[in-house]
Amino acid sequence: MTTIDEYIAAAPEEHRATLQKIRETVRAAAPKAVECISYGMPAYRQGEVLIYFAAMKRHIGIYPTASGMAAFADRLSDRKTSKGAIQLPYGKPVPYHLIAEITRFRLDEVAAKGLNPQEHHR
Repeated sequence: MTTIDEYIAAAPEEHRATLQKIRETVRAAAPKAVECISYGMPAYRQGEVLIYFAAMKRHIGIYPTASGMAAFADRLSDRKTSKGAIQLPYGKPVPYHLIAEITRFRLDEVAAKGLNPQEHHR
């Protein structure tokens, strides 16, 4: 797969609407970010990758990098997480507002590093 459209189309039908809404949430939070597939997952880059997401067998994974996880650790305490991932189980409400906040945080963090938004780093 080379596009997020292809990624979502290949996902199980019952998860496509949620994946599309996550996509729209991230795009609204970072409208200048470039959509791509990185490490086999939808990703958004602006200077560097801001956030990834992926459909897994039992959940949707949100991957806001380690710094995004650390900055929101207190708000993620009721969710299953790892060093760089938030697991959103299928059938449970998706915290779109939190995904947007994390995306904006990552955008601000990248801007503070002075990275050129046109540069694309893996």
